[in-house]
Amino acid sequence: MKTINRDFYLNKLIKKDGNGLIKVITGIRRCGKSYLLSDIFYNYLLENNSKDHVIYIPLDIKENESLRDGDTFLNYIYKLIKDNKKYYVLIDEVQLMTDFVSVLNSFLYKKNIEVYVTGSNAKLLSKDVITEFRGRGDEVHVYPLSFKEYVSAFDGDKYEAYNQYSRYGGLPLTLSFDNESEKTLYLKNLFTETYINDILERNNISNKEDLDELLNVLASQVGSLTNANKLTNIFNNEKDFNISYKTISKYIDCFIDAFIIKKAERYDIKGKKMINSIYKYYFEDIGLRNARLNFRQEDNGYIMENIIYNELVRRGYNVDIGVVEVNETNKKGVRIKPQYEVDFVCNLGSKKLYIQSAYEIKSELKNQQERKSLININDSFQKIIILNDMSTPKMDDYGIITMGIYYFLLNEDSLDKF
Repeated sequence: MKTINRDFYLNKLIKKDGNGLIKVITGIRRCGKSYLLSDIFYNYLLENNSKDHVIYIPLDIKENESLRDGDTFLNYIYKLIKDNKKYYVLIDEVQLMTDFVSVLNSFLYKKNIEVYVTGSNAKLLSKDVITEFRGRGDEVHVYPLSFKEYVSAFDGDKYEAYNQYSRYGGLPLTLSFDNESEKTLYLKNLFTETYINDILERNNISNKEDLDELLNVLASQVGSLTNANKLTNIFNNEKDFNISYKTISKYIDCFIDAFIIKKAERYDIKGKKMINSIYKYYFEDIGLRNARLNFRQEDNGYIMENIIYNELVRRGYNVDIGVVEVNETNKKGVRIKPQYEVDFVCNLGSKKLYIQSAYEIKSELKNQQERKSLININDSFQKIIILNDMSTPKMDDYGIITMGIYYFLLNEDSLDKF
């Protein structure tokens, strides 16, 4: 397997140097957190600092077992601090240390120590990990490989790369397997042996069957509007499971907390308000979503939509799903107010974008449908349609930009040129 380029995260870690906070690298298991810390960032630090000022300690190896005691670890590090120059302390699998929160907070009082940590248990996978450090933690969330990162290590052209990526996702180890059966088994085992067990343990859940089935339902409904009420009805009426609304809501929160799925809220564009009654859920890795369904549902439109969502979030956008209410007259001359969906409403600081994901536009009618919601948004922010093709950006008479999925994914600045 070729070397994977993860400069996107390396640059984030570099920029946080000297901010006086504990840098906490989070992310779903097997997304590449440890590789980022122990190889990419560690080697960067060695190139720019003397070796004795870069301290890397993986707590999951036998040789460092004694350092899993918090007091022992603290004393060990302090003995290595010989001068007032800056020291970098990199700790892998920090959750193996007893009372690690207190230990890391102690380092904050040492002006010449920069601390970077990663961990792989449910505690450090949690979305609220930063609260453990009383507001003095700085999170760097690592996602599975973006398509651009995936292509950099893929042995083949970008078209075959996308076929593989949209099926098996971006967990780095999938690139090392020789055949599709190995990739399939790897992804399925991650759920049965790792992700589900983490959730059960962290949240004291005993009913694994219900948890599994809910995850399957969410996987089958990627890109569809739903909520806990709808899901409860599916279980009680269609699947003959006796499961409550409260339990469904709790399980969804557990999946979000472990970074398996993300929730996109609905936004009334004209009314400029959130609609908190219904949502869409997307998987942080599309390969994991497909594995939950035994790779049976080849719904390419929803898969592309999930990939676009993940890329937008990775780039730092806050992403909602939009709805536009339009005043129209039907064929009978009756005034109506239909609602049209905008796939993504994206905000980053003062920048806002409206984006449609269009896997296929086979007719002029479909073309008009994709544009109708965007045309009816009465503001000056950019409207974009992402197509399943290789096209470069172009603008129509309405000021709507269209671009191909390859251009969007392979150019980090693809949304910054308009």
